[in-house]
Amino acid sequence: MVFRVLDIARRVHDHTWKLDPIVRSLLDTDFYKLMMLQMIWKQHADVNATFSLINRTTSIRLAEEIDIDELRDQLDYARSVRLTKKEHIWLAGNTFYGRKQIFEPEFLAWLADFQLPDYEISVKDGQFQLDFHGPWTHTTMWEIPALAIVNELRSRAAMRGMGPFELDVLYARAKAKTWEKVERLKALDGLSISDFGTRRRHSFLWQRWCVQALQEGIPDAFTGTSNVLLAMDNDLEAVGTNAHELPMVYAALAETDAGIAQANYRVLEDWNALYGGNLRIVLPDTFGTAAFLEDAPDWVADWTGFRPDSAPPVEGGERIIDWWREKGRDPAQKILIFSDGLDVDTIVSTHEHFKGKVRMAFGWGTNLTNDFVDCAPRRNDQLRAISLVCKVTEANGKPAVKLSDNPRKATGDPAEIERYLRIFGAGERVDKPVYV
Repeated sequence: MVFRVLDIARRVHDHTWKLDPIVRSLLDTDFYKLMMLQMIWKQHADVNATFSLINRTTSIRLAEEIDIDELRDQLDYARSVRLTKKEHIWLAGNTFYGRKQIFEPEFLAWLADFQLPDYEISVKDGQFQLDFHGPWTHTTMWEIPALAIVNELRSRAAMRGMGPFELDVLYARAKAKTWEKVERLKALDGLSISDFGTRRRHSFLWQRWCVQALQEGIPDAFTGTSNVLLAMDNDLEAVGTNAHELPMVYAALAETDAGIAQANYRVLEDWNALYGGNLRIVLPDTFGTAAFLEDAPDWVADWTGFRPDSAPPVEGGERIIDWWREKGRDPAQKILIFSDGLDVDTIVSTHEHFKGKVRMAFGWGTNLTNDFVDCAPRRNDQLRAISLVCKVTEANGKPAVKLSDNPRKATGDPAEIERYLRIFGAGERVDKPVYV
């Protein structure tokens, strides 16, 4: 494939539109959102859910960096976007994970009329209070565009006032920095890596550049992108399975503590009934990996692999390998997918540690698509990525909780967090800084 390399610096400096939309397609989202959406649409269409923006980097006062009216304009534009005929045909006819027609015709017919729901926004203590209320089928689709919009508006604010040469230097340094990472990854024999960088990217154009750089730089190792639009436009595999919101909602809807304790496994049963095959990837850390493994039914060991998202990669991966062995399964036949705040050093060390023990894949996110540290000619901390998430906070009016293997990533009402800790325990949780 031959790429036309866009002059991003000139585009940033020269654009004169009143509104330069950040999200221009419903497919400018992560693939796992569509996979989960079909399951939610089929099985939980009557559930209401609230998603809320959460800035875990509390030292950054977002509402003082981003104009609220600009944010409203971008959110409103995203609400006007509809699935195009081309996108519909691609979703219906493309092969995903080796399977044709993974999306049912009835689901795609419903999606053709889909519109992002309304939102509520205010400012408190320098932070945006941004909430999305409504049917789970609709609010779930706000997570990725909301994060992409806020992050790119922050990037634009940081670059406002830069001249054309300063912007050119900024992007030249960022490109060189990214290419140096690609050169290091070339040395890893058997590497399998994909782009997971939509949620906290510097901008859509920059994510596209990064994806195309990986396509050219490490074509044999680069397996695809989680961004559905970029997958379609660049003839790539769209990658991703499921996320924490499923067990969070299942647990919130449970009537008893015992029901909460079983939420993880009920999600897996429903997922397997709908998808099965090599889409059987376990995300074990919503309420702590230790608790998940301790109570997991034996059939979970037959799944294709695990994505240890918030535990330190080596420690988390070794814990899962030990569990497979305890269950009489051969780890060499399984896969571990690492995706939490990866940088090149972590990818290299993790790859070398597990080489020959287990199959591996890496989902490279923020440190691929939003690493502009020390790239600006003048010091500019606004170009440093922050830890911004958009999490489900309520389901049918009941609070939703995430514990995580890292207590700093826990979300939810403090009283409910304490309740969940009593149910699942706090064993093997590792407190570590959260940068992205």
